[in-house]
Amino acid sequence: MIHPLLLKKQRIMLVGLFVLILLTIAISIGIGYSSVSYDRLIPTIIGQGTFKEEFVLFSIRLPRILITLLAGMALALSGSILQGITRNDLAEPGIIGINQGAGVAIAVFFLFFPIDVGSFVYVLPLVAFIGAFLTAALIYVFSYKRGTGLQPVRLVLVGVGFSMALSGLMIILISSAERTKVDFIARWLAGNIWGTDWPFIWAILPWLVILIPLTLYKANRLNILGLSEPVAIGVGIALEKERIVFLSIAVALAAAAVSVTGGIAFIGLMAPHIAKALVGPRNQLFIPIAILLGGWLLLLADSIGRNIIDPDGIPAGIMVALIGAPYFMYLLLKK
Repeated sequence: MIHPLLLKKQRIMLVGLFVLILLTIAISIGIGYSSVSYDRLIPTIIGQGTFKEEFVLFSIRLPRILITLLAGMALALSGSILQGITRNDLAEPGIIGINQGAGVAIAVFFLFFPIDVGSFVYVLPLVAFIGAFLTAALIYVFSYKRGTGLQPVRLVLVGVGFSMALSGLMIILISSAERTKVDFIARWLAGNIWGTDWPFIWAILPWLVILIPLTLYKANRLNILGLSEPVAIGVGIALEKERIVFLSIAVALAAAAVSVTGGIAFIGLMAPHIAKALVGPRNQLFIPIAILLGGWLLLLADSIGRNIIDPDGIPAGIMVALIGAPYFMYLLLKK
């Protein structure tokens, strides 16, 4: 039974974050090289803007904003799940190598397979999922110890090792590739939001529509997985089955996100921690807040990054890393 005051606090936080996201969206639309002035924003939304204003809003600004928002939500939920099933506060798809696994799969697909323009957008998340899932499976196998189960500290260490190895493999792959393809992969590695068109939104949206409700439905099982293994088994949880299900959900969310935004880390680390600090560690309470926080953090990072330096700005992945890396070091020293 969740205390009514906690539920009330959660609802207030959710409303506050929703308002904060709307304000950030409005500010993001009104700044930058291609922007819509604030006094013309409402008329343009309701169809009374000029051709230029409608083109900037609906073809340039809005798709990019929605992509960053959805990707941030996916990464935050992925990090929340990984921290729950591993009982490790440092687990995050960008840190333990899952994003890099998706990146290697995307690089191989992009460099060595024929690309059909019509299906490329929708195939990319599947390719990223295959690469990320294979990486996660290997990390899981190397982190598991017979008799004692999954080793949380070993998982982070193995994941960091895989991350470094896959980054090296990525360099090998692009070292002899065509210049145009190398440029694309380099932007992907930097976390440059590249999927800024409506088809990319339709490619990532179904993953979130299905997997967010599924995770919230199974949130109580995630609570139990966060306890010790004997306790989880004692209450009747099929431990390995549930871990595999949740791991698959986390991998799918991370893969869908990075397939359109590039290699962005630390969102899945920071958002769950901030959410837990606000409403406590129960998954039913903090996961919805973490989801909105992740979307807002990535949206804020991209809005600042693309306006801080002309003409191309700083990739969102680098902006997030400037904040996330010190935060990771703080948690590492604290834990």
